[in-house]
Amino acid sequence: MDTLPFRVASALELGQLAPDALRHVLAGPPGPALRWLGAAAVGGQLDAQMTLGQWFLAGRGVPPDAARAHYWFKRAALCGHAGAANLVGRCYENGWGTPADARAATHWFHTAALRGSDWGMYNFATSLALGRGIAASRAAAFTWFERAAARGHAKSLNVVGGFYEDGWHVARNLACAADHYRRAAAGGDFRGCFNHARMLALGGHETPARAWVRRAAVTAHAPFVEKMLHWLRAAPQPALRALADAVQGAQGAQTHQGAPAVPLSSPGSPP
Repeated sequence: MDTLPFRVASALELGQLAPDALRHVLAGPPGPALRWLGAAAVGGQLDAQMTLGQWFLAGRGVPPDAARAHYWFKRAALCGHAGAANLVGRCYENGWGTPADARAATHWFHTAALRGSDWGMYNFATSLALGRGIAASRAAAFTWFERAAARGHAKSLNVVGGFYEDGWHVARNLACAADHYRRAAAGGDFRGCFNHARMLALGGHETPARAWVRRAAVTAHAPFVEKMLHWLRAAPQPALRALADAVQGAQGAQTHQGAPAVPLSSPGSPP
């Protein structure tokens, strides 16, 4: 693949923009931002290469082009960029700009994890948990989820909470599970919000439980909200069934603001 129609900026020109200034430019109009971003990427700045790949993937300032996104992610990853290595894995996982390849995806997730990317750790742990592109190992998956959780990765905190709640590979510990769910919720993970709400409701803390389940309802994708409602309505505990009303209330508020409510007819499994 060619290196794109960006001229290589002179060292002086690139040097005129400090990292903070470059971030300011990138937050502005796409045209000028793309000029600087492209120059920095061609000039070898790894963060710029990864960001340019993200712009191509999302179609920001340029037509969407997954192949070019993959090119720039891999170029940065081959030079040691942890976040770019994780995104190369995502390209192989989803077939973005390259044929889908579970083993290649897992290889790059592992590379990103070893370089310190919390998302790489999470994705590599997920591959291990599911046996996707690598032999399944719940023990190894837990180790990597814990490493990401220790860095504050919200999704990993929620998963580790699930390990402790269900006693997967570790001794069952509901207090530890509840603490992980609380931190996942505080970090913005919608599954963490739901699980934190469950724990609060079962502990008799109805008001904060309703607040957190509403947050889950307005931040989660529609299939999860549908499963959440189905699960809550079928729960044997009245405290959990009562949370379904809070979810519906949050949906109603979204509908009045112009967002469609989630259809409720299809059955789901516990989130």
